[in-house]
Amino acid sequence: MSDPLLQAFFVGRAAAEILTEKLEFALTDALSELGKWDAETREQLRHFTDEVLERANRAAEAAGAAQTTSYGEPGSASVDLQATIDDLRAEIATLRTELQRYRSSNSL
Repeated sequence: MSDPLLQAFFVGRAAAEILTEKLEFALTDALSELGKWDAETREQLRHFTDEVLERANRAAEAAGAAQTTSYGEPGSASVDLQATIDDLRAEIATLRTELQRYRSSNSL
């Protein structure tokens, strides 16, 4: 290797190969960490969702138990579906009004 130009070529090629390998390892590690983080985040979200559903089911059961004790036999009271829908619509309208009032008072 007496030719300095030829030696510079091989040194440059070796440096490029090493940099490429190091970049490949760094990228692989970064993607691996990103994958781990994504999996952990999804697992935490799944646990959170399960806990929310569990609490909602317990609350629904408690409300159902309270309803059956206050009305006697389960299913003995006839449920007027249209009246329930009307009540829910009235509650929604009230909540919208309160929300608009809250937003207007905070915008000043």
